[in-house]
Amino acid sequence: MFEIKKVIGSLLMPLPVTLLLLALCLLFIAKTHRKSYLLSWLLVVGLWAVSTPFVADKLISPTEAKLSPFAVNKHKDMDYIVVLGCGLHPAPRLTANLQLSGCALSRLTEGLRLLQHYPKAQLVVSGAGYGKTTGSTLMALTAISWGVPATKIIQNPQARDTAEEALLLATRLVDSKVALVTSASHMARAQDLFSAQGIDTIAAPVQFYSFAGSPGYRRFIANASILKAVTTHAHEALGQQWIWLRRMIDPQAL
Repeated sequence: MFEIKKVIGSLLMPLPVTLLLLALCLLFIAKTHRKSYLLSWLLVVGLWAVSTPFVADKLISPTEAKLSPFAVNKHKDMDYIVVLGCGLHPAPRLTANLQLSGCALSRLTEGLRLLQHYPKAQLVVSGAGYGKTTGSTLMALTAISWGVPATKIIQNPQARDTAEEALLLATRLVDSKVALVTSASHMARAQDLFSAQGIDTIAAPVQFYSFAGSPGYRRFIANASILKAVTTHAHEALGQQWIWLRRMIDPQAL
């Protein structure tokens, strides 16, 4: 009974119920234009498929399998712990931590964990924002509220993307021991861009999706959060292709 309730509840969420209604509509649409009709079915079924844990696991696991959480016992010391920006929701009435996206909080939490193990390191928080509110400021304020001295925090508020984060931090980080904290999906591109600026980094990935462990009754049901995860990985794949194209045109780019 529990599993039946969960299955029905999952099917009534916006994404799956919309796709099911579209499929129902297609059953009653005239099939005069056969190619368009088949393409419509292909799009509906394809969107459903990439929104399921089963297919998402096949797409995402090969990338995540190449990474492991940062092992503090393998590194004696660190000079800098760099936390890359990842979105914010400016709202002055809320505390700093409540204005950070879940992704940003996940990265910052890992940065603070590492700072506990490397008390001599500096915490670098990065990311631009909207108007006077920046991701780096919100992360700094959150870290301070959790007991980190302001003197141990370095902000990088002008960086609008990863390429700018690497560029603006290069003079400070070159020839230093750097732990780079970012999402597992973003790590390869981030390390590539930092390496291009002469910065050697040690990966400290967060946000592993691990869809292989999803309950059996959910593995083939479309879910918006899973579609978002697949979209994130697709974004990274496109980002890597963009870097390749830029460098092919101009070897000095990025």
